Amino acid sequence: MLLTGLVCLSATLPPARAADAYESYVKNSEDFRPVKQDKAWAWQAFPGWTFMPWTYQWTMGFTQDSGRWSVDHGYNGAFVDRDGIGAGGVKTGRLDWINQFKLRFYVDHAADKGLLHLWDGDAVKPHLDQLHGTGVRPVPLNEATRSRLQEHLRKNIAAVKESPWRAAYALDDEPSWGHFVHPAMWQVTDDPAAYPRWLREVYGDKAPVREKWISYEDLRGRLAEWSVREFDASPLMDQWSFNDSLWANTLGGLVEYANKLDPATPCGFVGGQAPSAFGGYDYAKLMRKVQFIESYNLGSSQAIIRSFSPRNALPAVTSLFHRSVDDTIWQTWYYLAHGNRGHIGWVEGWFDGQTPKPWHAQVAPTLLEAGKKIGPLMSGAEWKHDGVALYYSHASIQLGWILDAEAHGKTWTNRNEDARLSSSAHVRQAWENMLRDSGLQYNYLSYTDVIQRGIDPGYKVLILPACLCLSDAEARQIRDFCQRGGTVIADYLPGLWDQHGKGRASGGVLDDLFGVSHDPGLKAGDVFGTRLWVEVDQDANYAWKTREEFLTNQNTALKDASGFHRAVRTLPVNTSNRHGRGTAVLMNLSPQYYNACRTAGAGPAGQREVFMSHVRTAGITPWVRLKNTGDREHGYEITYWTQPGAPGQPSRILLFVGLNPEISGTDLGGGNSVGLKTATIPVTLQFDSEVKGLREERTGKNHDVGREFSFSWKQNETIVVSFESP
Repeated sequence: MLLTGLVCLSATLPPARAADAYESYVKNSEDFRPVKQDKAWAWQAFPGWTFMPWTYQWTMGFTQDSGRWSVDHGYNGAFVDRDGIGAGGVKTGRLDWINQFKLRFYVDHAADKGLLHLWDGDAVKPHLDQLHGTGVRPVPLNEATRSRLQEHLRKNIAAVKESPWRAAYALDDEPSWGHFVHPAMWQVTDDPAAYPRWLREVYGDKAPVREKWISYEDLRGRLAEWSVREFDASPLMDQWSFNDSLWANTLGGLVEYANKLDPATPCGFVGGQAPSAFGGYDYAKLMRKVQFIESYNLGSSQAIIRSFSPRNALPAVTSLFHRSVDDTIWQTWYYLAHGNRGHIGWVEGWFDGQTPKPWHAQVAPTLLEAGKKIGPLMSGAEWKHDGVALYYSHASIQLGWILDAEAHGKTWTNRNEDARLSSSAHVRQAWENMLRDSGLQYNYLSYTDVIQRGIDPGYKVLILPACLCLSDAEARQIRDFCQRGGTVIADYLPGLWDQHGKGRASGGVLDDLFGVSHDPGLKAGDVFGTRLWVEVDQDANYAWKTREEFLTNQNTALKDASGFHRAVRTLPVNTSNRHGRGTAVLMNLSPQYYNACRTAGAGPAGQREVFMSHVRTAGITPWVRLKNTGDREHGYEITYWTQPGAPGQPSRILLFVGLNPEISGTDLGGGNSVGLKTATIPVTLQFDSEVKGLREERTGKNHDVGREFSFSWKQNETIVVSFESP
């Protein structure tokens, strides 16, 4: 009877889903296997806030006086380079000086320079013609190159391993399989079997045969004539994804080799770039292969790195270029509040001869407070979000570049600073700012994590920012999230292409979810009302100065009554559809214009409501805010962390109130503020419910139970409080 029952039961089950080769690839490939990323281990090496001057132009020497000056001014870290490690691994005086003053340091170019970073100086570009061609990288990733890299690691790690103050090894500065994230078309390896082997892993039995390595030029001329149905960027996007995979695996192998040489010290790289189609900056892959990273704040890289760091384990820092006292103070508080472990300071113009400039004394109190008081409070802390996730689709970033670059014609080879131009970067930034300005915090979710583990039920809202490319495996997980009660919000053209950049013949893969029907016959002229597939002619606006200028100059895109540009002219905007217990919303609008709205003040920034109303309807509202805000407070942001309690003690919430202005930077570094406010104003921090044991961490002042607390806020600094976790 039992057997009969089982047979009958099996007859009622739905048929098993056919194996998905891409899903299997993401779940099982070496491309996504993480290196060691243990939180306690990483925090031991990088326990607090560390300011590490990059001392190339350090003119005051390495003396007793300079060491005391460094410590007294909050420069509690250092770095060593090839000038700090002599030939054959013989130490110079730099390391003795570091040890004497107990400065935590990283080792730059631990795998040398010229192998992972091919250019020595921005003006010297010996491989530029090759870069745009379809040959092989001048330093191919192969066994010979790996052996050379390992030998450099062996020598450089041996030279510093005895120091108890080593904090991290950086394989290289600004590494790339090309040149930064400049358009690069070459193949990264000279192994002819590597690419076909990778294609078979990704596609399974349906792997295409690629007879030649191609360039963007091979498909650029067809972009205007292709419909979605005819569109096929897969030959190019597969090449880039293959390069990214081989690059990430090479870095991961070097990280693990460094761990064998020194098991106590994290390894990664510095000079990281924006998420990009080029250079190996698929952060879903990259963040699984490093244990330490310095990345410039470009294209949302800092928020993506924080989100992809497991339990905020990995030490992340960014560069600091001193522009003004107020800005340096703001940068310290801003990056500390977002979970960074410190700064690498560019030492240029710091001294008059051997004499430090006066501004050091002005910023020293902030650096000392961050290093000695607030930084240690972050030890082991974990980021708190408000149930909102932004989706990270690297395939969409790749296709976005293909569509953006069409405007340049044959001059696409000259496109630089992609994070300053790209549609995907501007759309991500708009969503981030709409959420922050609404008093909400978020995480990024990568395509890798979603395919491997699904979407955590701790999220209530999933936002798809310019997610043009989605695989069937991703679509299944997104549908399942909505079916279970989640809210999915897409801005425009979600999943009309697959993960390889091939247009779908039957419309968007999530059209059924959103209750719409995208015509697969759509062409560039049917989208945004321009001759291009994208919202902005980025060639006409290559040197834009203001957000408003960028979005209006020579722009014929159709504006909706909401003030945002409509994507598909033949589809309605703001469509909401029930799916299972959840809701799916297709805006059919680009949020890019919000980047201009918020710079105009609190009133214009209110236009975000057309997007944010759906987040609120999903039940996501701020649990803490500043009371009665207007233009004066506009741009404030609150970040919060769960702070582990001492043994036998409950955890606490560590909360920062700071300013979120525009941020500037280039592929050479930076994360400086634009339009920074510096006034001192009275503010009231208002909670939805009573909090207990609130303590002002900067002053030590304690408060009774309450829902409202008043402060005097200097806007380029940060209010820091903690209280009992509810």
